[in-house]
Amino acid sequence: MHPSLFDAARTCLDAATPEAKVSATFAAAEAFARGELSIPDDAPPPKPIGMPGRPQRPRLVHPRELPKRGLGTDEGRAAFVHAIAHIEFNAIDLAWDAVYRFRGLPQAFHADWVGVAHDEARHFMLLRERLRELGFDYGDFDAHNGLWEMAEKTAHDGLARMALVPRVLEARGLDVTPGMIVKLRSLGDDATADILEVILREEVAHVAAGSRWFRWYCERAGVEPGPRFRELLAEYARAVLYGPFNFEARSAAGFDDEELEALRRFDVA
Repeated sequence: MHPSLFDAARTCLDAATPEAKVSATFAAAEAFARGELSIPDDAPPPKPIGMPGRPQRPRLVHPRELPKRGLGTDEGRAAFVHAIAHIEFNAIDLAWDAVYRFRGLPQAFHADWVGVAHDEARHFMLLRERLRELGFDYGDFDAHNGLWEMAEKTAHDGLARMALVPRVLEARGLDVTPGMIVKLRSLGDDATADILEVILREEVAHVAAGSRWFRWYCERAGVEPGPRFRELLAEYARAVLYGPFNFEARSAAGFDDEELEALRRFDVA
């Protein structure tokens, strides 16, 4: 009897240090790829959602409390890299929570989100290494908890989770990263820009997985994806949805013409 994928996902969620979370993620993803983790039909229900394991630092504050820093100084650039690293660290937990929480689904669903968790852990490591090259480390700057708060709001509903975490919050990275890459290259920071190029390319596939499974959930529930997405945006995401949007990347990530047109109506930039 193989160990359960759900138990492995829970171990990754509970890991409290960056080192432990990354190593547990790599181990679980590799074990899953080798067929060593089962997806039992009779697993007990998932535990109620709570804060995943995380280090004491960074300190979590309201986004308004985070100082605005330019990219022109080493500390400003380090703060920027730290903010992206924190997003990637949270994204590891978001992927594992999808694996752990939503059950009775095709194996391909779990395979997609295990793969995403593995990618996010790798992205975190790249960014942490860059942060150390700049003379800092993960935890040296304050951060916010917006990504995980959306996970909590959607813990009851896989359809809403797929709509709002990959297709709203993570898709935001598709919108803003190209401009950041241009800015970093203009400042001569090709090392950070190169990492963001890798992340941007791979995040398109992550958002595409969200699109795929959002539509799968809609089909299973007998609801139209377009109107349902707009309803969820209005209910949960009005405050976090603003332009400019990267329509080309969003199209590649599974947004259809109707959805892109809906986003154009949100685009006030």
